[in-house]
Amino acid sequence: MTIVKRFIAGAVCPRCAEMDTLKMYRDENREYKECVRCDYTDSMALDGSDQPEAELDTRVNRGGKVELEPAQPLNFVANPGTTKH
Repeated sequence: MTIVKRFIAGAVCPRCAEMDTLKMYRDENREYKECVRCDYTDSMALDGSDQPEAELDTRVNRGGKVELEPAQPLNFVANPGTTKH
C-alpha cells in the first residue's frame, strides 16, 4: 500500500503555531498528522476511538514563569470638534 501524505491547507500546528506546516496520511487503522517544522505528531483511530496520551507539550503549558511588562493605561479623549448636541 502506498501512503500519500497531503498538506492540510490553513491548519495551524498546536505546538509551534505555524500555519500550513501540517500534513496528514492514513494507514489501514489510523490517521496521522505531523508538522514539518517542529516534528509534532498526532494520530487517531479511524473508528474514532482513541486512548488519550499524556498532555501535549505546547508553548502554553511549558514550564517556567512568564514575565509580563507593566501595561501603560490608554486615555481616550473626545475630539472637541465632534461634540453632539
